[in-house]
Amino acid sequence: MSKPQEFTIKVPKEDPVKEEKPDDKPNFEGLSKLLKDSKDEEVDELSEEDQQLKDQLEMLVERLKEKNTELYRPALESLRTLIRTSTSSMTSVPKPLKFLRPHYPDLQALYETWPPSDDKSLFADILSVLAMTYSDTQPRGTLRYRLLSDALKPSDATLTDPGSWGHEYVRHLAAELGEEYNLREEAEFQETQGKTESLPQLTGTVEDLRTLGKKCATFLLNHNAEPDAVDLLEELEIVHEITEVVDENTFNRVCQYMLRCVNLLPPPDDISFLKTVHTIYVQHHKFPEALSVAIRLNDPDLIREDFNAPGNPLMKRQLAFLLARAQVPLEWLHPPSDDNTDGDTDVDFADDLPEDLLECLSNTRLSTHFREFGKEVGVADAKSLEDVYKSHLENTRPGTTANIDSARGNLAGTFVNAFVNAGFGNDKLMVEAEEGSSWIYKNKDHGMLSAAASLGLSLLWDTDIGLSHVDKYTYSSEENIKAGALLATGILNCGVRTEADAALALLGEYVENKSVPLKTSAITGLGLAYAGSHREDLVAFLLPLVESSNTMEIASLAALALGFIFVGSEHGEITATILQTLMEKAESEDKSLDEKWARYMALGLGLLYLGLQDSSDATIETLKAIDHPISKTAQVLVEACSFAGTGNVLRVQTMLHYCDEHIDSTKKEEAAKEEEKKDEEKKDEEKKEDEKPQEKKDDTFQAFAVLGIALIAMGEDIGAEMALRQFNHLMHYGDPAIRKSVPLAIGLISASNPQLPILDTLSRYSHDNDLSVALNAIFAMGLVGAGTNNARLAQMLRQLAGYYQKEADCLFMVRIAQGLVHMGKGTIGVNPFFSDRSIMSRPAVAGLLAVLTSFTDAKAFVLDKYHWMLYFLTPAMYPRFLITLNEDLNNVPVTVRVGQAIDVVGQAGKPRTISGFQTHSTPVRLGITERAELATEEYIPFAHVLEGFVILQKNPGWEKEDKMEV
Repeated sequence: MSKPQEFTIKVPKEDPVKEEKPDDKPNFEGLSKLLKDSKDEEVDELSEEDQQLKDQLEMLVERLKEKNTELYRPALESLRTLIRTSTSSMTSVPKPLKFLRPHYPDLQALYETWPPSDDKSLFADILSVLAMTYSDTQPRGTLRYRLLSDALKPSDATLTDPGSWGHEYVRHLAAELGEEYNLREEAEFQETQGKTESLPQLTGTVEDLRTLGKKCATFLLNHNAEPDAVDLLEELEIVHEITEVVDENTFNRVCQYMLRCVNLLPPPDDISFLKTVHTIYVQHHKFPEALSVAIRLNDPDLIREDFNAPGNPLMKRQLAFLLARAQVPLEWLHPPSDDNTDGDTDVDFADDLPEDLLECLSNTRLSTHFREFGKEVGVADAKSLEDVYKSHLENTRPGTTANIDSARGNLAGTFVNAFVNAGFGNDKLMVEAEEGSSWIYKNKDHGMLSAAASLGLSLLWDTDIGLSHVDKYTYSSEENIKAGALLATGILNCGVRTEADAALALLGEYVENKSVPLKTSAITGLGLAYAGSHREDLVAFLLPLVESSNTMEIASLAALALGFIFVGSEHGEITATILQTLMEKAESEDKSLDEKWARYMALGLGLLYLGLQDSSDATIETLKAIDHPISKTAQVLVEACSFAGTGNVLRVQTMLHYCDEHIDSTKKEEAAKEEEKKDEEKKDEEKKEDEKPQEKKDDTFQAFAVLGIALIAMGEDIGAEMALRQFNHLMHYGDPAIRKSVPLAIGLISASNPQLPILDTLSRYSHDNDLSVALNAIFAMGLVGAGTNNARLAQMLRQLAGYYQKEADCLFMVRIAQGLVHMGKGTIGVNPFFSDRSIMSRPAVAGLLAVLTSFTDAKAFVLDKYHWMLYFLTPAMYPRFLITLNEDLNNVPVTVRVGQAIDVVGQAGKPRTISGFQTHSTPVRLGITERAELATEEYIPFAHVLEGFVILQKNPGWEKEDKMEV
């Protein structure tokens, strides 16, 4: 054996290298690192065991070259066994592959000479494995021989599982499948020679590729490589077929990974991922998870099916709590029928539901539970203004004293008192004061409206007692107080549905009132009370007001109220009316479109498409036809709202282009000027600022483009972080309209989530030379810290109160921010994302956008007589708590761990989902980035995320274990 052994070592080793390039330096082109490794080891002499293996493999190769066909099958079987049973370390290649590599070209040539047979199929299988070592010179060889092997098998034979060759082979095959599929896709579009030449090498159709892909995915799923399986099927565009291959052990990890991918995918794919995840959850009877995905999809049919799917009444109640939190319209749960045309679906459907289920769906017990939660946490007592301001800690300048009893100070006190004591119904200024009206009269004119309306915030969600408190002010002879009472009625009904439907009964009659304050308050009150309800019967009240015969103020507020009520509904009639109104006013050259109110009409239109992605394309095209600057603002708003919370990178870039437009034109204008003359450039900028009032209508769209960046990016952490960097650039290089919107965008992107870098950034902006920037930065500080009681932020605001002691507007805003930080005494947040930050509440986003829109021109709205617009925050306000309930929906205290949420998607094993946790007894308060989990197995929760209301059931197995221990 010694002679052929020497010969086989020399020929494959020396021939390819020396013949191709007889240089001093050997050329390893076409030979991967594997050959270098084998060369080194051969120089070092093989061990006796390796030498024996090498001889055996070469003998088997020789047998395949002989003419006796009976020797082929045993030789191939032996080769297969040797390759399969070989082991390798993490750093070295299996020895059979290393020793067979030099023979690969010969074996390829030999393969071509064999006639089709079962033996040839097995031969192709083995070549497919060997091709892994030649992937650098013969791309997709593994896949090529795999497809040939499958093609050679008889039609009735079951195809061999690629997994039988091991994990590395399957991963290699998966990579080549994706590459081949993409090449074929490209070849359809561009017929370039380089790409089409490589295609004839591989047999098989696209369907063959997909069949093989599913086999690989099945193997990967069974070997803890769920992300790889999802990625492969996504690349082959059959991710929906993963539903056929997941089982009870793998479905959860697959779904978590797919949900994580949604924000990183372009539009059609993200929806298909969500639908696939929904199908998997339904298959495995995971009802809360399925319903949360259906809510994200905003699909009424899926929501109705998921809600009606479980037979367990307790599970149904848990689903009802989830729907109530998301403020899903009750009529979506109503089975569709032809005879139900009166539009009053809520009332019809309510009769069919059990009372306990209707209570859960309508949020009617939210107020009671929230106040009990306040007692448990120890914040039930009312807070005074001084408890919030802590004036004795402010660094006031000596010799200056602020006029404490000024109307502006009292107005600020009204809002602070309302926000801090929101929902508890026991504030000292309005509810519990012996003469609540005395505080109202400490405010002047329009201040009375906000003071009376503040009652609604103090009594938030309490529809029983709240209405009786507010009622007495509806008979006031003072117009502003009466208007405030109407607004209060709308506020306290926000997010709560009642059988009495009091808000519509009380406010409906004032919608046609001649008094402007009463009319606007009734319209806004209806918008807040029925936010997200999609109540068709309200269209008759509000839609006629949008038409062009009304003033812009009335028409815009009516459009906004309809946007609140039908948020994310794509309501055809309302859309058509708003577009028609804008067109008519533009054609008649009506000056009312130049008014500050026009932006609210555009916002109302945008809210109808909130989260609907491409559905708004036709509306945007229609807006382009309107010849007026408001058209651009409306386009930006509709586009930003459509992609709210999706993290769509292309749309963020579009918004950045909008911000760039004006800057480009100024660069062209200044092209002739020398760059060194900085003083002259500063003067030019000052002139532009002086001219701003005339140009305001032209660059309003840029302010909304900045907000649009935050609106689109806020649903996803990486996108939000990148958006914050962009804001930094915009702040440096942007025009005044852009600069004053940047703090608002930062506030939106991290509402109720005070992170140190963001606080420091806003603190810097709050001292800006441009007071409109400083003002918005102060409000954004309040928004970022809303309901968190953040001590560092409270200290910053106290310093600002001293700094702006003589600047009335800024001091007013500091007070508002202080009220927001202590909102609900630290228990109510305004972040629109809930259920482990996976679901976006559309009414909450609508509320935040409406408030921020008023700050795009703060001097004309909030700092003028429309400060009541701060109450637009109401739909976004919701308690950040975890309350555990027993089967009778009564509080049951259990031990839970609360800590910072960790992303464990794609990690091996069962890693901890929270870090730095503390153990508490429920009810507990949860921060926006916190997560809770049960500390013991005594109870089984019906909810998949421990947040809000969670129904628990005793674990029967836990008690038995306990008794055994005793």
